[in-house]
Amino acid sequence: MASWWFGGMVVAVSAAVVVGTGAPAPARSRPSEKAGPVAVADAPAVLMARYAFNGRAAPIADLSGRGHTLRVISGHGGAVRQVVHGEGSALLFPSRCLARICPHVALQTPSTPDLNPGTRNISFGADVYLSPTQTSKGQNVIQKGYSTTGSQWKLQIDGAAGRPSCVLVGDKQRRIRMATSSVTVADARWHRIRCTRAGTVLAVFVDERLRGRTTLPPGLSVTNNRPMSIGGKGAYADNDQFNGALDNVWVQVG
Repeated sequence: MASWWFGGMVVAVSAAVVVGTGAPAPARSRPSEKAGPVAVADAPAVLMARYAFNGRAAPIADLSGRGHTLRVISGHGGAVRQVVHGEGSALLFPSRCLARICPHVALQTPSTPDLNPGTRNISFGADVYLSPTQTSKGQNVIQKGYSTTGSQWKLQIDGAAGRPSCVLVGDKQRRIRMATSSVTVADARWHRIRCTRAGTVLAVFVDERLRGRTTLPPGLSVTNNRPMSIGGKGAYADNDQFNGALDNVWVQVG
């Protein structure tokens, strides 16, 4: 057993833990090559952040080279654990908790305009493992911003059925625009999920197959001064805590 030191807290690391025995893990390719949208010629897509969770030191480095380092924020004993995924590792978040006070943890970057798409196209996604016994009313995979206090982009896993959805909320019109997958990912197998905003279409892909879409109003803009969060909203009780394992998290703008 080893440990990672994350900004004042020790996080347990166990490379012997293996999550799942289902389908083989996807190949570790750059999301910009296999999981991003087709960019228009005059606005090339730019990989803004990527995290593979293979290192044994902290803080967690941004492999895109843009410096969006992740720190761990937690409460009530919440922690992440390193687990085996394919030839590398993933991070396992706290299990589902029905108590009044539960462990919670999220990974966050400082706020940066790099991760604000404005009216540009944006794609973001992750490899996700979630068992059917770990679903809840809502679990956040990755987000920037909050729907009730400003604009937002988000990937979440919804309800007992465990279906992923992609969310955009504009700066001016704070109506939640959501594309929900027709299939579950809560089946104790690894799945690759991608959200793509291309013009006026917001779509969700599961294992590279289109599984849901919705129409956006022209000119919808997402810009806020919030941090990007992975695995939950932040370090508070109403956290929409993710209760599975995550790997290969990425964001692409343009």
